[in-house]
Amino acid sequence: MINKRKYIEYLISTPANYTCSNLANHSENVSHDAVSDYLQREKLTARGLWELVAPLLNNRSEGYLIVDDSVQDKRYSLKIEMVKLQYSGAAHGLVRGIGVVNLVHSDGTDYYPIDYRIYAPDTDGKTKNEHFREMLLAAIADKQLQARTILFDSWYAAADNLKLIARLNRYFVTTLKANRTVSLSIESGYVHLEELEWSQAQLETGQLIKLKELPFKVRLFKVVATNGDIEWMITNHPALTNLQAIQEANDLRWQVEQMHRELKQLTGTEKCECRHARSQRNHLALCYQAWLAIKLKAKELHKTSYAIVKDLLSDYLRAELRHPHIPALIAT
Repeated sequence: MINKRKYIEYLISTPANYTCSNLANHSENVSHDAVSDYLQREKLTARGLWELVAPLLNNRSEGYLIVDDSVQDKRYSLKIEMVKLQYSGAAHGLVRGIGVVNLVHSDGTDYYPIDYRIYAPDTDGKTKNEHFREMLLAAIADKQLQARTILFDSWYAAADNLKLIARLNRYFVTTLKANRTVSLSIESGYVHLEELEWSQAQLETGQLIKLKELPFKVRLFKVVATNGDIEWMITNHPALTNLQAIQEANDLRWQVEQMHRELKQLTGTEKCECRHARSQRNHLALCYQAWLAIKLKAKELHKTSYAIVKDLLSDYLRAELRHPHIPALIAT
């Protein structure tokens, strides 16, 4: 019999193959059809993840909500529903895949996913920015999260998102694309970011600027990397008035990137070969819960998530060295 527990423990334990066939082949009295029917029959959502995560959160106003998306690469799968051509940051280009928008809570050190949405505009007609706003509203109104600062990249720095965050009495830290136009004053009008002049003091403290369609000013920082690359950051947070402070806040976004990597590499989010959208949704839901189980065990043992999963293979290797299933052939 296949149930939620068995499938999650399979995701945690299997080293590389996450298919229904592999699970059936390694289970007693379980067929491939039984596994695929289970994935198609259930209706698992992000609510199940939230119920597990909610008691673990350090829910305080000094916390952060981090929004980012990830693409589950399905470039070789031609008949899986919800797969569409979209930009993948991991691939640095367009790939065929299933997009997922994630909302992560961080207390500055520890972090947990609290919501996610599948990007399927052909099904629900929603953009990634609409998913962003819906999850943010749900986090504050329904989940009663106290985090005051919202972190995200330039994809979500649309005026509607920034205005919503301000209306919710929250703060944002985000990046801007280089083609955005800003204004220092009514007299100066709007200019491209690259046209702004910066003193050494302004590089440290930022400049108050106006973005089109925003009824309030934000603080803009020009961050110049050692290789000369430039990143533009903005915030409406009254305490983030120097370069170091805004960089430290923005750097917390790496936590969601870490989660994306672990989900793919440790739970096989991309590896489900089922064709139906419901099966793909259920597989992803169970992958999040498998990731959470790995994370909590790693935290308990003061190890990384990668080390915890590697330990499973180490146990297998020790058993094989004691009693090898395939003994060596030694020439006399």
